[in-house]
Amino acid sequence: MVEENRSYSKISKFTDLIAWQEGHKLVLMVYKMTDGFPRDEKYNLIDQMRRSSVSVTSNIAEGFAKVSSKDKNRFYNIAQTSLIELQNQLIICKDLKYLSNADFEKLANQSINCHKLINALIRSTRLNKYKN
Repeated sequence: MVEENRSYSKISKFTDLIAWQEGHKLVLMVYKMTDGFPRDEKYNLIDQMRRSSVSVTSNIAEGFAKVSSKDKNRFYNIAQTSLIELQNQLIICKDLKYLSNADFEKLANQSINCHKLINALIRSTRLNKYKN
């Protein structure tokens, strides 16, 4: 078995977090996909979806800046709820035919990936709480 040589660097800023990086990809995808939505959705679904996606990365960033595990997890949990809100909105858009099945799948898969990564952040923060 070949041992993989990886160099892990210390996470020093929120943009180093993979959860934030993947969330940022999701934000960009949401903005791009909603550009083609009907104009009458500008202040409805488009606005809500963009806010939800931005809330995910904003709360990851804010949680990263907190000192206590309790505060960190509070913001990471808010990121999760914003992500679930976005997942609901994606289903609505698919059902309204604002998103093709392929675009829905891309966004849904990215949101699931983000969900798993935020869960890992939460678990890690809980574990680190007991190490300190």
